[in-house]
Amino acid sequence: MTTAHILAFAGSSRRESWNRKVLAVAVAGAQEAGAEVTVVNLADYPMPIYNADWHKEHGVPAEMLALRRLMMAANGLLIASPEYNTSITPLLKNTIDWLSQEVNGESDRAPFENKVGGLMGASNGAFGTIRALPHVSSILANLGVLMLPVVAVPGVAKAFDETGAMTNDRARTALRALGERVAHTIVKLG
Repeated sequence: MTTAHILAFAGSSRRESWNRKVLAVAVAGAQEAGAEVTVVNLADYPMPIYNADWHKEHGVPAEMLALRRLMMAANGLLIASPEYNTSITPLLKNTIDWLSQEVNGESDRAPFENKVGGLMGASNGAFGTIRALPHVSSILANLGVLMLPVVAVPGVAKAFDETGAMTNDRARTALRALGERVAHTIVKLG
């Protein structure tokens, strides 16, 4: 039987990122469903803005090669995406751009193909990140990820208490279910 190995990260490196907090809820759902989850902070993988000339002269940064190896070892992804001006964050887009480069003869799509993806996002606005999530989902699907329906959490500042526990039952249920669905879908497809 296939085991779900999921790589999880947020498209925000802010220390108190709401998206890293909602990601943790989805990760818990995946773990309860039997998945092995590796959570990374993109702040630990510094990279320049993608530039083809820089790439040709210097190659792929070592940090991106390390992240690529983690991604290649996974058969699923959990990604929390903030929304910047109704679209993907520069950090998340740049990470995807670097990860989608050919490396040592491996396809540019290799880190993404045949993975199951769970995408979520949170913001204080009334729409959550629902305007950006379809854009992110489209990018990932184009790279070969089987994307599941997205979860947006609006009014996120009111969704957690002072201890950091999620108090919005509806959001917590949806996020945990997303993590579980990613884990179960990987096993079913395996």
